[in-house]
Amino acid sequence: MAKHPAVDFDQLLKNQAADFSTVQILDEVGKVVNPDILPDLSDEQLVELMSQMVWSRVLDQRATALNRQGRLGFWAPTSGEEASQLASNYAMKKSDWILPGYRDIPELIQHGLSIAKAFLWSRGHVVGNEYPEDFHALPPQIIIGAQYVQTAGVALGLKKNAADEVAYTYTGDGGTSQGDFYEGVNFAGAFKAPAIFVVQNNGYAISVPRAKQTAAATLAQKAVAMGVPGIQVDGMDALAVYEVMKEAREFVAAGNGPVLIETLTYRYGPHTLSGDDPTRYRSKETDDLWQHRDPLIRMRNYLTEKGLWSQEQEDALIEKTKADIKAAISEADQAPKQTVSRFLKDTYEEAPQNVAEQLAQYQAKESN
Repeated sequence: MAKHPAVDFDQLLKNQAADFSTVQILDEVGKVVNPDILPDLSDEQLVELMSQMVWSRVLDQRATALNRQGRLGFWAPTSGEEASQLASNYAMKKSDWILPGYRDIPELIQHGLSIAKAFLWSRGHVVGNEYPEDFHALPPQIIIGAQYVQTAGVALGLKKNAADEVAYTYTGDGGTSQGDFYEGVNFAGAFKAPAIFVVQNNGYAISVPRAKQTAAATLAQKAVAMGVPGIQVDGMDALAVYEVMKEAREFVAAGNGPVLIETLTYRYGPHTLSGDDPTRYRSKETDDLWQHRDPLIRMRNYLTEKGLWSQEQEDALIEKTKADIKAAISEADQAPKQTVSRFLKDTYEEAPQNVAEQLAQYQAKESN
């Protein structure tokens, strides 16, 4: 008599992503497909959210141009990810703590950082990392996934202080392949720390497609192993992203522990402006497919049909944003030049004798 297997592995594989369907409210042309979960946003809030998304697209375009002119340093393009970034950020409170990755400059600015300081950070200027005490944010993290560990620590501190605040962070699909991703989410889950972990799945870790990074059917389901709720949402749908993030914040703030959110999105530009050529690993057909899913098109169509948006409004906003960016880069140009003595002072609270001697020498040179 043939032995009956204890485990049906084929069935297990089929069931892996059974409960991870994608949350969507607006389809690709801006029509509501799930009215039961429409967010409770006023007309003014809908316009504000759309304005932030348009602002972000212009910021990316102008920052790219400034980089090409040699006036900015590091820049990671964001066009295509406006719904994932700005709608998620819009659901949070100014008192919450944002721990951004290097692509999350738009959220950081909308959370309260000046554009000029963001540009100084891009240039590697120390002033770009100087934040006032009441600004609840950390500078953008360059190390892939490291912000997840930091977020777990900040969230645990918020819990210990019984603060009505939440820590939230972002990484890309490539970040989920890092050990810091697992350590951060697992730690926050074990201690029920108030953290929201957003994975912006734009399909590629620089040039490595998501399918070659993991055998998992979804990135959201990785939360299961750590005992944390995981949700997948259409990252090109601003309303769906906002609603999922808002509900996640309510859940987390109530003391239920962290949440992991995977947004399905796409970056239209290269990974960074430092030599990456996406045409070497992405096809025109793929680019065209995601262009039709543009988050700005969806929201523009939705708001226009409601009588809340017009091309004139958008054009005026674009011109204002360009003017603000021009003023910001001029302000950044006025920042004092960095000095070695400043670097030494920032490195050592109490300088050892040899460093103190060097400090004195550099200060003397810099004063001449």
